[in-house]
Order: sequence, then structure tokens, then C-alpha cells
Amino acid sequence: MSSTDPKAVVIRYIEAARDGMSAMIRDSFAPDATWEYPGDLPLSGIYHGLDAIVDEFLAGAGNLLAEVKLELGTVVAEGDIVAAEWTATGSSKDGTPYRNRNMGLFAVRDGKIVSVREYTDTRHAGQVFFPELS
Repeated sequence: MSSTDPKAVVIRYIEAARDGMSAMIRDSFAPDATWEYPGDLPLSGIYHGLDAIVDEFLAGAGNLLAEVKLELGTVVAEGDIVAAEWTATGSSKDGTPYRNRNMGLFAVRDGKIVSVREYTDTRHAGQVFFPELS
């Protein structure tokens, strides 16, 4: 797989997120990329642009966790569309255990992620990270 192969791009991004490689994370996205996170949590919504994705959404999600381990699961690709699953295991800042399976539908063009639609158990995420909303 080449460095612009959509499947390789998504795997490289998830591995960079797993390994805390912030420069690689930022380099994975097109400047005008979008990320859609489901539900009605404070993090839910559509993030437009590289800075919003990395500095608001990803950093905001990271700030909710005391620790996290990402495990990459199945990744399938057809053309520029890649479906990837991963499991996030860790704990919230107050020590509440967290384990959630996630799936992202990524669109990749010219070696950069241009959009992500993430699917996850937002009820579990809300109970762990935003118990005041439950």
C-alpha cells in the first residue's frame, strides 16, 4: 500500500492517535476536512476544518480521559472510502472505567482524510464523561 492508499492513510492516522503522534495526526487531514460525532453530548456535532478537528474535537475528547488505549480492529476499503473499527479502553479523569467500540467511515483524497462520520455508543460515553447529563 502506498502512502496515499486510502486504507493505509486511515491505518496510519489511527496508529498515530494510538501512539500520541500529534504531528502525524495533524498531517493526516486535509485543511477543509470534516468530522461528524453523533448524539447530543457536548462533543457531538460536525467539526469543520483541520484546526477544529484536531484542536477542538480530538483534543477535547482527549482531555476527558485520564488514560486511553486504542486497539485497531477491522479496516476495509472500497475506492476512496474506508470503514475502520477501533476499541478505546481507559478511564475518565475521575477513574470511571471506559470501554467503547467505535466505527468511522472515512473519505480519503490525495493521501488526506477529507471526512469522517464516527459511530459509537454515545450513551456509554455520556455516562462516563458527562454523568451530570444522565
